[in-house]
Amino acid sequence: MSFQKPYLKEYEQAGVNWDIKLEPTALPSLLFRSSQKNPHKTALIFYGHEVSYAQLAACVKRAASVFYDIGVCKGDRIAVMLPNCPDFVIAYYAILSLGGIVVNTNPMYVEREIEHQVNDSGSNMIITLNDLYFRVKNIRDNTALEKVILTGFAGKPETMPDDTLWFPDFYAKDRPEPPKIDINPEEDLAVLQYTGGTTGVSKGAMLTHFNLYANSQQTDHFFIGDEKKQLTLAVLPFFHVYGMSSCMNLAMAAGTTLILVPRFDPAEIAKIIKDYKPTFFPGVPTMFIALLNHPDFKDATNVMVYNSGGAPMPVDVLLKFEKLLEGTESEIGEGYGLSESSPTTHCNPIFGDGKPGSIGIPFPGTDAAIVNSESGDFLPIGEVGELVIKGPQVMKGYWNMPEQTEKTLRNGFLFTGDMGKMDEDGYFYIVDRKKDMIIASGYNIYPREIEEVLFEHPKVQEVVVAGVPDTYRGETVKAFVVLKQGETCTGEELIDFCKERLAPYKVPKKVEFRDELPKTTVGKLLRRKLIEEEKAKLEQEKKA
Repeated sequence: MSFQKPYLKEYEQAGVNWDIKLEPTALPSLLFRSSQKNPHKTALIFYGHEVSYAQLAACVKRAASVFYDIGVCKGDRIAVMLPNCPDFVIAYYAILSLGGIVVNTNPMYVEREIEHQVNDSGSNMIITLNDLYFRVKNIRDNTALEKVILTGFAGKPETMPDDTLWFPDFYAKDRPEPPKIDINPEEDLAVLQYTGGTTGVSKGAMLTHFNLYANSQQTDHFFIGDEKKQLTLAVLPFFHVYGMSSCMNLAMAAGTTLILVPRFDPAEIAKIIKDYKPTFFPGVPTMFIALLNHPDFKDATNVMVYNSGGAPMPVDVLLKFEKLLEGTESEIGEGYGLSESSPTTHCNPIFGDGKPGSIGIPFPGTDAAIVNSESGDFLPIGEVGELVIKGPQVMKGYWNMPEQTEKTLRNGFLFTGDMGKMDEDGYFYIVDRKKDMIIASGYNIYPREIEEVLFEHPKVQEVVVAGVPDTYRGETVKAFVVLKQGETCTGEELIDFCKERLAPYKVPKKVEFRDELPKTTVGKLLRRKLIEEEKAKLEQEKKA
């Protein structure tokens, strides 16, 4: 089977160039170009405080100068463990401008997780909130951390703990500019982005300056019309690859404004949407589900473009949003990406009609195909196989994991581990993760198909379907369900609902109701955690 690109028709019909030319460029140039072009434009809004592009660029240069003075060298790994705030942006671009490597670290991590990531990456410095210092202090002796740099929202403490430094002091006053560092954008790493851990052991994806620069330019080109990117609601955490690229780096590339929000709270987001009317809101499905079910979210059309990614958007949720936006200039689209591709590779085009349930077409300059996972052979249109990606945003490899790199990067393609299919128009559909597939009595069952059915039930707010151990079937299908507020339901009711819509072997055999489901900090539902809980229960039962 030959490699087919039917998605090129969508670009041709819309008059949009797919084959964009990208010059390898160091990532900090995004900010510095915008600061030269529009120095007085607002770059950041943080709880009412505004920072212009000129101010932001000046803070980055001052911070870089201090980093240089305290010994940061090209190739040094520095952990940044912060929520969305101006200091994240300043630290990020300051480190990169010196050729340092940012190690994005989740502020929700506990000591064990921080220690693992710091040691695995070889980080010698960490920047975090002073309220989180106790976690770093507890593991510092077990790491190679030489310096701990703190910041906070309530100002500098009267006494700094131990030998820590205060990050706002780095950019508080004018300093000589740091030396220019020679950066090879295609070879030099900008970020170690650790995979989310939803599918197993977390791995450090090595993203170069050009990987991240390219993805910002691809996104900017794909979302045509500058008015649609003028004001981005940035609640996706920047320590996550989706927020880092589709909020922070995209805004710097387009020279537009970011509303920084440290954590997702539906009431707060609803108020921001009402007061600011952001033009661009990238989020994950759980955010949009929470907003749809929140009484303060009264006018969805206050946002010009909603972009869903990070996890599959249930079709029922997408259709509800589309109904709210029907007949207006506002729109919602679903995309796809992963840490290993900086992250975005696909999206439903705003220059086309899009297709509900699809992740859209490949980004400009990105090729995608469906292949046989073992042989790598291309599969015909409509056939299910593994999604593979080729493009300038694809990582260099996994940090210190050559065997995993060889398995994932093959024949010039990134093997995503996601099972999908392509239609005749070049739109791609994710069936499920290869590792999430349930094998029950010899049948291959994809959890997402069952989840889509359960989302159609009017009482269901959230659902995760997983394969749990079963002595007879090997695995059996179990649904973990959160009901909408005020609703009551039985497991039998949901099972009967599925029986009308699914083949018998796909119907859940068990249903468990919960008040909430485990999620990552970016809002991805943690199927693996539920499976681990089920396995632990089975072991306890065996012992009893």
